[in-house]
Amino acid sequence: MTGPLFHMVADGPRPVAPFSHAVESGGWVLLTGQMPTDPAAPDAPLPEGIAAQTARVMENLKLILEGLGLGLAHVLQCRCYLTEFERDFAAFNEVYQGYFPPDRRPARTTIGVTALAVGALVEIDMVARRPEEVS
Repeated sequence: MTGPLFHMVADGPRPVAPFSHAVESGGWVLLTGQMPTDPAAPDAPLPEGIAAQTARVMENLKLILEGLGLGLAHVLQCRCYLTEFERDFAAFNEVYQGYFPPDRRPARTTIGVTALAVGALVEIDMVARRPEEVS
């Protein structure tokens, strides 16, 4: 058995703190929470509103998954953080649900928090699993 792999995806978003985009061990892939920053313009202002920020976060997570040869179908759990929970929960769900088929939605926890890095309204992290190799 090999030790954990610490992944930085070349086309992924620029980290806002000292972390890897993902860490992998035993087929489990833990994705660091992503911000609604634009990988092509990391210093650009964040998108306006929870819907646009949620879409950007999900697209950033997809970039990281794709960089590891995975996709949203491999995601088993999401943890979501909202700075304006009561105001934004419904609009957040409206965007979020479009990324997963109704019969294949990951387990999820959504938490209201007082603040997030870079002034974001939303952050999402994920746990994914590589398909088991058939021998």
